[in-house]
Amino acid sequence: MATGVGREACRKGYELRFYRVADLVDQLEKAWREGRFQTAALVDRVIHHAHILSFTGDSYRVTHTLSKS
Repeated sequence: MATGVGREACRKGYELRFYRVADLVDQLEKAWREGRFQTAALVDRVIHHAHILSFTGDSYRVTHTLSKS
């Protein structure tokens, strides 16, 4: 879904970047090992110029996980 939203944003002229979560975690672990992990700077970097997408309603994942119990 995120890819589709991103592609549509590109079509409308927005600039965006795609990140793999694994790459972000690797960067965080490296910063932690090197002693340059700063939470405030990290949060600022992540949310700078960000657009928040808020979805309401029941979670598909939670609904389907609970139905298997």
